Amino acid sequence: MRVALLHGFAHTPASWREVLAALPPDLDARAVVTPGHDPSAPVAPTWDQTIDHLAAAIRGTTIVVGYSFGARLALGLLAREAIAGTILIGVHPGLADDAARGERRAADAAWAARLRAEGTAAFLTAWELQPTFATQTRAPLAVRDRRRVERGSLEPHALAAALDVLGLGAMPDLRETLVSRHRCAHLIVGGDDDKFLAVARTLQHVAPALPIDVVDGSGHDPTLEAPAALAATLVRAVARLSMLC
Repeated sequence: MRVALLHGFAHTPASWREVLAALPPDLDARAVVTPGHDPSAPVAPTWDQTIDHLAAAIRGTTIVVGYSFGARLALGLLAREAIAGTILIGVHPGLADDAARGERRAADAAWAARLRAEGTAAFLTAWELQPTFATQTRAPLAVRDRRRVERGSLEPHALAAALDVLGLGAMPDLRETLVSRHRCAHLIVGGDDDKFLAVARTLQHVAPALPIDVVDGSGHDPTLEAPAALAATLVRAVARLSMLC
């Protein structure tokens, strides 16, 4: 069973380094670049086209693990029936309310404009100040510094295009997909990630059999804050999906 790992927005596949190191060697897992984060993975004009291109790039993969932005793409792959199952870390399934979608689209457009005008380094400085990422100071400084260097090499216009086409404001509402395909989905969320823990609980209220694993001692990004605990959780989730999907 092949497992692909999709990183978050303005991250690189190297953000999975510590998680991969903690996974058992017999698990066939590889980190994959997400659209807009490398010249080999451009953003197509629409959400569906980009998801189809990503599906072609990971052909042969059975389970996709996605973190945040990558989790939304993984859910898109599940909706397109391109994969058998998915593990979603800190996922938002899409906005159902038109007003909320419009507000988020405007916010994504403002971040994209900042990328194009100021470049990646200035964007990251502002982006990381969002409350969602406040707990990341718990991670070792050396790991955070290395990630910052890796992320700083990302091309700002490509990242902006990813926000334009794949941002939460542009993403279709895939809540029904997650509910209807709950047997082949698995949610993971940081124990201190209040916003996304609430999202996960709301989804589980609609689909009680949808499993949620909580990673204690982590906020929104357990790949950074608790990679060993996340790896152990992934092993269990992959084993469950391999039996059901």
